[in-house]
Amino acid sequence: MGDMTNSDFYSKNQRNEANHAGEFGCTLQDLRSLMELRGTEAVVKLKESYGDTEGLCRHLNTSPIEGLPGTATDLDKRKLIFGKNFIPPKKPKTFLQLVWEALQDVTLIILEIAAIISLGLSFYHPPGEGNEACATAAAGGEDEGEAEAGWIEGAAILLSVICVVLVTAFNDWSKEKQFRGLQSRIEQEQKFTVVRGGQVIQIPVAEIVVGDIAQVKYGDLLPADGVFIQGNDLKIDESSLTGESDQVRKSVDKDPMLLSGTHVMEGSGRMLVTAVGVNSQTGIIFTLLGAGEEEEKKDKKAKQQDGAAAMEMQPLKSAEGGEGDDKDKRKANMHKKEKSVLQGKLTKLAVQIGKAGLVMSAITVIILVLYFSIDNFVVNKKPWLPECTPVYVQYFVKFFIIGVTVLVVAVPEGLPLAVTISLAYSVKKMMKDNNLVRHLDACETMGNATAICSDKTGTLTTNRMTVVQAYVGDVHYKEVPDPNSIPAKTLDLLVHAIAINSAYTTKVLPPEKEGGLPRQVGNKTECGLLGFVLDLKQDYQPVRNQMPEEKLYKVYTFNSVRKSMSTVIKMPDDSFRMYSKGASEIVLKKCSKALSASGEPRIFRPRDRDEMVKKVIEPMACDGLRTICVAFRDFPSSPEPEWDNENDILTDLTCICVVGIEDPVRPEVPEAIRKCQRAGITVRMVTGDNINTARAIAIKCGIIHPGEDFLCIEGKEFNRRIRNEKGEIEQERIDKIWPKLRVLARSSPTDKHTLVKGIIDSTQVEQRQVVAVTGDGTNDGPALKKADVGFAMGIAGTDVAKEASDIILTDDNFSSIVKAVMWGRNVYDSISKFLQFQLTVNVVAVIVAFTGACITQDSPLKAVQMLWVNLIMDTFASLALATEPPTESLLLRKPYGRNKPLISRTMMKNILGHAVYQLTLIFTLLFVGEKMFKIDSGRNAPLHSPPSEHYTIIFNTFVMMQLFNEINARKIHGERNVFDGIFRNPIFCTIVLGTFAVQIVIVQFGGKPFSCSPLELDQWLWCVFIGLGELVWGQVIATIPTSRLKFLKEAGGLTEKREVHEEELNEDVEEIDHAERELRRGQILWFRGLNRIQTQIEVVNTFKSGTSFQGALRRQSSVTSQNQDVTNISSPSHVSLSNALSSPTSTPDAAAGHPRREGIP
Repeated sequence: MGDMTNSDFYSKNQRNEANHAGEFGCTLQDLRSLMELRGTEAVVKLKESYGDTEGLCRHLNTSPIEGLPGTATDLDKRKLIFGKNFIPPKKPKTFLQLVWEALQDVTLIILEIAAIISLGLSFYHPPGEGNEACATAAAGGEDEGEAEAGWIEGAAILLSVICVVLVTAFNDWSKEKQFRGLQSRIEQEQKFTVVRGGQVIQIPVAEIVVGDIAQVKYGDLLPADGVFIQGNDLKIDESSLTGESDQVRKSVDKDPMLLSGTHVMEGSGRMLVTAVGVNSQTGIIFTLLGAGEEEEKKDKKAKQQDGAAAMEMQPLKSAEGGEGDDKDKRKANMHKKEKSVLQGKLTKLAVQIGKAGLVMSAITVIILVLYFSIDNFVVNKKPWLPECTPVYVQYFVKFFIIGVTVLVVAVPEGLPLAVTISLAYSVKKMMKDNNLVRHLDACETMGNATAICSDKTGTLTTNRMTVVQAYVGDVHYKEVPDPNSIPAKTLDLLVHAIAINSAYTTKVLPPEKEGGLPRQVGNKTECGLLGFVLDLKQDYQPVRNQMPEEKLYKVYTFNSVRKSMSTVIKMPDDSFRMYSKGASEIVLKKCSKALSASGEPRIFRPRDRDEMVKKVIEPMACDGLRTICVAFRDFPSSPEPEWDNENDILTDLTCICVVGIEDPVRPEVPEAIRKCQRAGITVRMVTGDNINTARAIAIKCGIIHPGEDFLCIEGKEFNRRIRNEKGEIEQERIDKIWPKLRVLARSSPTDKHTLVKGIIDSTQVEQRQVVAVTGDGTNDGPALKKADVGFAMGIAGTDVAKEASDIILTDDNFSSIVKAVMWGRNVYDSISKFLQFQLTVNVVAVIVAFTGACITQDSPLKAVQMLWVNLIMDTFASLALATEPPTESLLLRKPYGRNKPLISRTMMKNILGHAVYQLTLIFTLLFVGEKMFKIDSGRNAPLHSPPSEHYTIIFNTFVMMQLFNEINARKIHGERNVFDGIFRNPIFCTIVLGTFAVQIVIVQFGGKPFSCSPLELDQWLWCVFIGLGELVWGQVIATIPTSRLKFLKEAGGLTEKREVHEEELNEDVEEIDHAERELRRGQILWFRGLNRIQTQIEVVNTFKSGTSFQGALRRQSSVTSQNQDVTNISSPSHVSLSNALSSPTSTPDAAAGHPRREGIP
């Protein structure tokens, strides 16, 4: 049984089974072996062991109609014997592991080494110490007590390293915690419909137990394994388990097995739950993964054999090898699209800064060492005495530490921190704005969005459907007609047609509050029709009770191809009647008769139809109504019609009525769309509705304004225009259309995907377009995945859509998207603010340390002081500046686009301007400060000399200037009022005041560790005064027009050339740094080789097992997925083989690549 036997669940369940096997007619083991069969094998096994599905229900003490009784004791017993519907997640990293990871930072390691050497040397008193001849600088000012304190510097450096590490680890830890909270929230929100005690109820997925009767419908993600008992037209996409992208048709007598983790693409029905949690097919795979990880460390060989055993055990992964579990693993680890724009720019910038810092620090060390050596051995002609060696080494260590400090200050380790904090903060706050962010970087990408392709129903409109016009018996009623004016026969047919030919899960319930609107449950269009029945003073429930769901003879469910739904029932005289409803222009084409004013059918010719379209349907559509036609047809009892031959069945209908359904525009949408347009974002409407309806709604929303030059076209026309003679899509044809396209009506999901892909791939505009898409249906999955940001509807959305999305709109409202844009831009601006502040400090600190060291042999800012500055400017500043709340003014500018540099000219001006101010003052203080303040000079102090007031003043002034410059950094577009909205951000105020307080403590009581000596009040006032000068200077800089400063370069942009190259690479693969890419080329080649072998093995296996050839071929396309797999592995050696040979136990990391964009026609 592979690794399963080792899992505690398993052994525990086995013990329980022994005690309880008597109570149920089958054991966990029986059910598991049953669920491993497919197709006819499963049917045979069911017949042999249980007779039929009802027999299985009896064995599990449940009723196919009533469901479980739902008593607490029964449910607990089932959970005990058959397990809970819960797959234990992978253990999160412990705090210590995170600390260990934070310690891996190169600069920190260098610092640690330097500190340890410094500590060691301070305890080692070399014999030559008293020797006058050793070194000039060693003489003077060294008391006994001071020599003792030599260890403090090393200790202080270590302490500050520990601080930095703990802060980083804590941040990672809280990020992980938030992410898990988010995950569990997404999971808790997933509910499923089951029947208990004859009542249809919704319960959280985790509450489902074996023996439950679950109702499955279009768009569900199955939460457990089960056997199909009854239903119609159920089609399942099992690609997540088998890799077969064809939809599998389920039926009680051919293939009744439903597996967890698969998607319902069509139809509806009921299933009996037979396996939950770790015993379901998905659970087995996850457990194998988890167990595989544990085992891996102990024994790799055994693991591979286990893997082989596991392969045999699960027929569902016959020829298609590890496709299934790869995908599941990918689902488990959120898929990551290419590195987001911001991350790309930041990585590049950080590397540039790091290199500069490294060069500066190396030069510093070399100059110090040379100066010391030349001064001592050349100028003063001292011999190198062996007993002096330790003293010299001590000097060299001091120089090394100064060099490292320069490096530490130069490298902006706060960058990743700032991004993380900013994103995490935004995500938390976006929850309040009804945006549930599933992928962190989506939040920032949204700020760059240039186009939004939105659905109409439910996003732009309220999704409360009400029938407001009707055409019945040759009369067009402008409001709901009086029931007495309609012939009784027609009325009866109408009520039956609507009540029976709609999902029985759809209901209109009485309002929750007195005087409220009735509650609509289920499909909203059907709710509108049922509401129409109630408005006609009729009731649909008795009709449904008389004809329960089990008695429906055949159902053609609604899908995006049919655009209609039909239900066949058997009449008392054994003849058949079919009720149909659907988009009016489609159903009317199939009508050959219509019910007249007297309620009798009359001939309905094409020319009558054209007239009806003109006189009834178009006027309704132009009022923004959806038109639905209701029709029926009678069939004789013999010969029974060929039900599978749809074209012959769905013709020759009799039209009962056409209704116009209103779905009012949400009141806040027009304003939200206006904001988008002002912010440079084009809103396009992509809808399945009729073009007149769509246009009417688009005008109401403000997507199109009369008199503008825009396109509103239907899906058919769109396809005709973008395809060449061979029917292939051509990018240049799309380029002709999309810039003006505003409404795409009667569109299929494929059209939506084509449009999104066309806009993203377009090279017509100089900026690559960043596209957001909203979707709610299962078929929107491909478009949501393809888009830069996919929004799924939280209320109306299907599980499949949510699975493919990046952000879930918990209130289904378009105006929440505008909030997401605002937050996205805010993240971007927060990072820029932080950068502006950070780089000013970097430039100044590096230059001060560098020149100071070269001229005076010693950095005016000591290592520990530098680390403190580093802490305020990195960690705290990133907290302070990254948590600025967004303002409406963010929506007044155009999107930045993908290749706009992070650091604009204005910011460059600010950075250099402030650096000039700070450097001028610090150098003034350094060289003439002792005269100004009438104190001893701190320059050329010997090793271990006590801290001087002079250098303390420099340090203090430096920090004060940073504090006030932090306020300047709040604005990056050259605004004058830097205090604007400062009190809306309590975190910022707290941090500035807190840093100030700590600074006072450090200066007054820091003493030796911080190389500070206490200052007088007047000295303090001068420091603060110079700091305040920053604010004044900021105003001076703001006066200089940026346009004049052409020589300023921008930095941190993504270049076009590289972008294109990346795009090809990045169809699915994460962006890798260039250095890493070099390292990984070899790996990728090695994987390609393996992949070839694999494909061949697969082909051979496929012929052996005689299964479909596609699975093997599909492997070929997964070369890309192999490449992605490479990107996520830290030490690829151990995983490459097992992963490539697709054993289900390869490490999750390896396979947690990215869900492949499959299923796109």
